[in-house]
Amino acid sequence: MDVRAQKRIPNVLTIAGIDPSGGAGLLADVKAMSALGAYAAGAPAALTAQNTRGVTGVMPIPASFVEAELEAVFSDLRIDAVKIGMLNDAEVIETVALQLEKYSPRWVVVDPVMVAKSGDRLLREDALEALKRRLMPLATLVTPNLPEAAELLAKGEMTSRDEMSAAAREIRTHLHPEWVLVKGGHLSGNDSADCLCGPEGFTEWFSAARTHTKNTHGTGCTLSSAIAALLPQTESVPLAVKKAKEYLSGAIQHADELSVGSGHGPTHHFWQLWQQM
Repeated sequence: MDVRAQKRIPNVLTIAGIDPSGGAGLLADVKAMSALGAYAAGAPAALTAQNTRGVTGVMPIPASFVEAELEAVFSDLRIDAVKIGMLNDAEVIETVALQLEKYSPRWVVVDPVMVAKSGDRLLREDALEALKRRLMPLATLVTPNLPEAAELLAKGEMTSRDEMSAAAREIRTHLHPEWVLVKGGHLSGNDSADCLCGPEGFTEWFSAARTHTKNTHGTGCTLSSAIAALLPQTESVPLAVKKAKEYLSGAIQHADELSVGSGHGPTHHFWQLWQQM
């Protein structure tokens, strides 16, 4: 019997905003999940007018329609993992939280998207408390970058690994996700290091050589969706993070092979597959 036929392909749902240029948000999530062997389903939670140079508009999707989307997916598909990205307002956040509580997917990865690579704000100020109060406790893993971690904790800029690991522990203690991955891409240096904090004081660092390229649009979306795709296939948060970090590092290293836009271009989600063609 073909061993591949025995392996169940995971179904992974992304709930996120739409970046029409394809480098970030739901479209990037679908690409990363597909590249890593998962079937990707997607529920848009907001629309943006966006390209590699910036965001010129955000249109929220009504919470009632987001609820209808999620009911349609959860009631029909076996969803093994969920990745949550841009949720623009508190009502949509509450709707998503209620659906997670109703259907209890095994793995939930929350990427607390607040600001785009261009500096444009994507999370309304009044939604931050809802994100912290309603979604964080439901998360298997949250994946803030340094500015997002600082905002979650109402702290100033972090500039060291010690501050990163302290922030990861504090987010886990006070906001109650099971695991926290604080991403250190904003630090200076020749490598990019992320700090994973988990139960019983578990701490592990994941490092990769820094690639000097402007084409890093959507790296946070890509990493979190890669982790969501890998969790059902590895059954281990540290291993899923390790493999996702390796995948993202390759996607950044190969980003300049693409020619997309004139600003911060996307990573190369299919770098492994297209090399084989």
